[in-house]
Amino acid sequence: MHILQFICSTGFYGAERWILALCNNTVDKNVKYSLAVTDEAASQNLEIARHFKRDCGDVYELPMAHKFDFKAVSRLAEYIKANNIDAVHTHGYKSDILGVLAARKAKVPVIVTPHGFENAKDFKLRLFIWLGCQAMKYADHVVPLSPQLVKDVEAYNIEKPQLVYIQNGVDLSEVEKFKQKPMALEKTKKRVGFIGQMISRKNIKDLLDVFDALHQKMDDLELILLGDGESREELETYTQTLSSKADIHYLGYRDDRLDYLKSFDLFAMTSTLEGIPRCLMEACAMETPVAAYDIAGIDQLITNEQTGLLSPLGDKEHLLAAWEKILNDQDYAKQLGKNACDYVNEHYSAKRMADEYVTLFNDVLDNKEVT
Repeated sequence: MHILQFICSTGFYGAERWILALCNNTVDKNVKYSLAVTDEAASQNLEIARHFKRDCGDVYELPMAHKFDFKAVSRLAEYIKANNIDAVHTHGYKSDILGVLAARKAKVPVIVTPHGFENAKDFKLRLFIWLGCQAMKYADHVVPLSPQLVKDVEAYNIEKPQLVYIQNGVDLSEVEKFKQKPMALEKTKKRVGFIGQMISRKNIKDLLDVFDALHQKMDDLELILLGDGESREELETYTQTLSSKADIHYLGYRDDRLDYLKSFDLFAMTSTLEGIPRCLMEACAMETPVAAYDIAGIDQLITNEQTGLLSPLGDKEHLLAAWEKILNDQDYAKQLGKNACDYVNEHYSAKRMADEYVTLFNDVLDNKEVT
């Protein structure tokens, strides 16, 4: 069984790491994975290609003349046929559009896994997201990562048996290794941290506002932001208007993100929309205490006052109080972190997730009827 994972990668974030977790935790020796990733610009980060080649299998860097080069559909279909691909598994709006079209052209089944929906304001992006969601309707199966994403998919009139829920999982073995190591990074201040894409639904401006307000009470405090994205320039400009700007650090994408995660006294999220974020799973596994807005997806990992602290969406004063509680009560923060680690390890095994996907792939191929 030869499955092609397909993604239009913008960096090395949750979806990219999810693909690696799926492939690395598949124990069935009859399953072979390959990866197709679009090659769109000289500045594009194809970090996933390097990791996949090393750990999982062959990689095809799909050439694209520009971001919306639909000639890529034919190129991808030719690759599918030439390499005896049995099914295509897509990740992301553009991947869904191109991947569904290519799979249909090559007459193989296609499975779509939504990793999250973007509440974009830009009209062109909203249109593209809509097209991606329409493409899902032509997949053999749509497999969201969280109960909220199931509801989001159902809004596009996608229902069982086409709609299948497989609970998200993450390979936390790397985090476990880091937990055993001594702290690699020195710090002189308490550290609030964020890891992830800098895009609109992450709502990082609220995070900056809460940090700035708390910084006025606690001067031994710094904010570390790891990641990149289309909102970064705007956020950096906004940061220059804040009194705490000297203690806010944008570090971009980092290979040593887990060293930083281990150094955080608090992992902060202010997202307005999520699936089940991998970065949050890693924070829980690292026993880094979490404070976040109470939204669908995050609530699958964080139960208020048990595995972290949650605040009503948009309530920055409530969130500020949560930050203060964690940063000023070390024993309480430590207990939250331990509880979160225990919960994630019990409920979000990557091997369990991989086994369920292999069962789905087998079912799809056993009932293969591609037109």
